[in-house]
Amino acid sequence: MTPVDAYGEPGTPDRRSPGRYLWWLLARQPGRAAAGAVLGTVWMVLLALSPYVLARAIDDGLVPADTTALIGWVAVLLAVGTLTAWVSTMRHRTMTRLRMDANLRTVKVVVDQTTRLGAALSRQTATGEVATIGISDVQQISQSLTVVGPGVGAAVGFGVVAVLLLAVSPLLSVVVLLGVPLLAVVVGPLLGRLQGAEGAYREQQGELTARIADLAGGLRVLGGLGGKELFADAFRLRSRELRDRGYRVGAVTSWLQALGVGGPSLFLAVVTWLAARMAAQGELTVGELVSVYGYVAMLVLPVSFLLECGYQISRGLVAARRVVDFVSLEPDATGAGAVDAPAEPSVLRDPASGVEVRPGALTALVSARPAESAAVLDRLGGFTASEATWGAVRLDEVAVDQVRARILLADHEADLFAGPLREVVGGREDRDEAEIRRALHTAVAQDIADALPDGPDSLLEAQGRNLSGGQRQRVRLVRALLADPEVLLLPEPTSALDAHTEAAVAERLRTARSGRTTVVAGTSPLLLARADTVYYLVDGKVAAVGAGHQALLADEPGYRRLVSRGGEEDSVDTPREEDVR
Repeated sequence: MTPVDAYGEPGTPDRRSPGRYLWWLLARQPGRAAAGAVLGTVWMVLLALSPYVLARAIDDGLVPADTTALIGWVAVLLAVGTLTAWVSTMRHRTMTRLRMDANLRTVKVVVDQTTRLGAALSRQTATGEVATIGISDVQQISQSLTVVGPGVGAAVGFGVVAVLLLAVSPLLSVVVLLGVPLLAVVVGPLLGRLQGAEGAYREQQGELTARIADLAGGLRVLGGLGGKELFADAFRLRSRELRDRGYRVGAVTSWLQALGVGGPSLFLAVVTWLAARMAAQGELTVGELVSVYGYVAMLVLPVSFLLECGYQISRGLVAARRVVDFVSLEPDATGAGAVDAPAEPSVLRDPASGVEVRPGALTALVSARPAESAAVLDRLGGFTASEATWGAVRLDEVAVDQVRARILLADHEADLFAGPLREVVGGREDRDEAEIRRALHTAVAQDIADALPDGPDSLLEAQGRNLSGGQRQRVRLVRALLADPEVLLLPEPTSALDAHTEAAVAERLRTARSGRTTVVAGTSPLLLARADTVYYLVDGKVAAVGAGHQALLADEPGYRRLVSRGGEEDSVDTPREEDVR
């Protein structure tokens, strides 16, 4: 048995199919699974034996008035009841541990895959899909594993009851043996319908969860643009559609649960009626009549368990399919090689655009479409497959850990985690007070720390929700500066700042990064004026390059129109967040 722990490796999941994934979860804890099956079987057998012992107490002790025999059989019945209670407790405890192991193991698999995908995550799946997997799918998967304990026990218990009934009356045994397969024939199509309805429901649920996250993240901008009501109406419509799908899932589920209780109850009525007629005709003793009733009443439990297991497995397969689909995603094919990075700072080249970044310089990328310059930074940062080179080697052939250690793409919309400010900006290392103060000064963010109640030790909410848009952007810049990479790539680093703050950031950034390679993308003249080299991109390719901002202003009309405030191409830029707050 290999139980999972909070820090251990979950293992490599079987991604070939949803069923194989569920089997993999069981195979990771074979001892616990076997114990659950054995305890579930013993529990069901003990439940089936209780009516037999009761019948013996009636026929051997109560009817002939044999006190000794009656006391003996009552003692056996008490022992069976006590043992049944203990086994039931151990079975439940074992199955709870099995489910918790599967739950935590799946969570760890999903988290590991999320980390493995990295920047490719948002391009391959929605945030809501990952959230829904973590919230509901892991629960359904772990719950489906109840087939190991109660499920196995129910199958064995059903067989034991059939054998015991056979000893009493072959007719009654045949009724039971034929009734359960008939019930399975009725339930089978419902399970198929449930999988289809549940799958469609989960698909739309993940989409709606993603939309909630998008709305929460962009609510302030939507308010500024007057789009809140439009998106709210669309969300209401999709919510009603999801509700209707939920009703369809509930309709199938209600029929399954009704059959789980009603089917065995029907058996109880039919078999009890037959047994009563046989007892009235003298074919059964009073004790046998009581035992038959006890057997069939007990049969309600295993048959209900079998139907419940079918229901849970059906839902578990739907959930497992989503997990398998997620863990089957592959990160972008970058950094897959084993080539070492250049030993010294080297030129970064992007043949697709024609951009060359010299070591130790401040380089700027200017484009009417921010997505084009962002794509260049993605290639230079090794986040998308390309022919970009680093010195004499292709960037995608360099081991990814070496790329990440020396080249940092600091997205101005990157996540901010909840926690003390010093931990949020410190990253993987503990930073001393002087380092933090220097980075705060460079990013013109000292006022943020000073305004918080406990300074750098103050708690930030997730995504910096207790900060303004401009403050969040400066905190992200502080984090990037503290990382102090050899190459720092900054897309739109001052887009949410006012002109005064932007000018201070531009001046201090050049000073702080002196001798280090820095690439900024944007159209701010205040930032471009500090650049050593400026690339003007049109349709994603270099249209002009200048040794500084002033050179391009003089020689390139398109560049001049783009970077001039209020120029005719200014409308291409996205609105600043502080302008729409």
